[in-house]
Amino acid sequence: MKNLTIFGKEIIDENSIRQIKNCLSEEDIGVLTADAHYGYGHPIGGAVAYKYKISLSGVGFDIACGNKAVRTILQVKDVKVPKVMDEIFRRISFGVGRPNNEPVDHPVLDKIANAEFKPQRKFYKDLAKPQLGTVGSGNHFIDLFEDEEGYLWIGVHFGSRGFGHRTTTGFIALSQGLSFTDHGKEGSMDSPPILFDQGSEIGQDYIEAMNLAGEYAYAGRDTVVDKVLEILDHPEVTFSVHNHHNFAWKEEHFGDTYWVVRKGCTPAFPGQMGFVGATMADTSVVVEGVDSEESRKALYSTVHGAGRVMSRTQAAGKMKWMRDKNGVKRPTIITQGKVNFKEMKNYMTLSGIELRGAGPDEAPECYKKLEEVLGYMGDTIRVLHRLRPVGVAMAGMETYDPYKD
Repeated sequence: MKNLTIFGKEIIDENSIRQIKNCLSEEDIGVLTADAHYGYGHPIGGAVAYKYKISLSGVGFDIACGNKAVRTILQVKDVKVPKVMDEIFRRISFGVGRPNNEPVDHPVLDKIANAEFKPQRKFYKDLAKPQLGTVGSGNHFIDLFEDEEGYLWIGVHFGSRGFGHRTTTGFIALSQGLSFTDHGKEGSMDSPPILFDQGSEIGQDYIEAMNLAGEYAYAGRDTVVDKVLEILDHPEVTFSVHNHHNFAWKEEHFGDTYWVVRKGCTPAFPGQMGFVGATMADTSVVVEGVDSEESRKALYSTVHGAGRVMSRTQAAGKMKWMRDKNGVKRPTIITQGKVNFKEMKNYMTLSGIELRGAGPDEAPECYKKLEEVLGYMGDTIRVLHRLRPVGVAMAGMETYDPYKD
């Protein structure tokens, strides 16, 4: 297809390539970044510029998932990393639906309580307020890093939590002629993308609701980083970078205006910086967009991570979730996965990385190598900082996760 640019085709599965083609018409422009892998209705690591449409499928269930990273004035050698990681895991909630251990307030909550798109208001009490300042499950994390000069960085990755997910499922129902509170059919992985005309009532409502979920996601990441800084006794922050990578923006490309949706893609306009997380054991990076012919073809988009090569079920095995006598869902392994979790934890220890939580489905072998992925992006970005992980906190494998993306 003339209107599709693929970076790193050799390391991208055919399902993802077929899926991005399914998202495009002749007047649209598509991109696959080198970390691309199969998603729901739209590949993760895929960007599409739509002339007249906005893509719910491209934004995904986790509206405004993104990364934030800050550099502190502290030297890692002067920080008691194990103690700090213990406090992070004790004081910040990980996992789906868990309430914040230390509830916080933020102006975004008032916006949700009085949301322009009124159906979102009902999420204030049960989702938005208790989940602000919590981290999801899956590949969402709070990490500590050491840079080239020994400085301590904090990096986080998560999105709009249950608030964003319920917003998405509500619009899926609306797209099928149902009410916002009805349960719509989500369809298969290869279902056509759900697109709204940008000028339609539902399109304008979706843009309004998406933007509010984006504000909530930004507030959540700010809150979590601030909590880690509090645990570290409020050190000075000397650098900060913060981006969504599941979102849609109105932008100009090739002389025309488009709604550009990026799912698992970091915006990388010339001079714009982004934090890209690797696996829990590998070096992450801070990158900066470069102005080049390649980057223009990329719609000024770059990778958001290393990109999966092994599904969660392949890695962890097939599990059945059953309620215990207290009504709590617990996993029971039916078939063994490919990853030996005990060996993975030993590897992390030998690598000098303090691990809290996580599971075999997030093992380094489940992902591509970030350095290889970055190499395929060519002259679209440059690396400003390389960050070695010293502490990793994620939801544990016992955490039930009904959400997608």
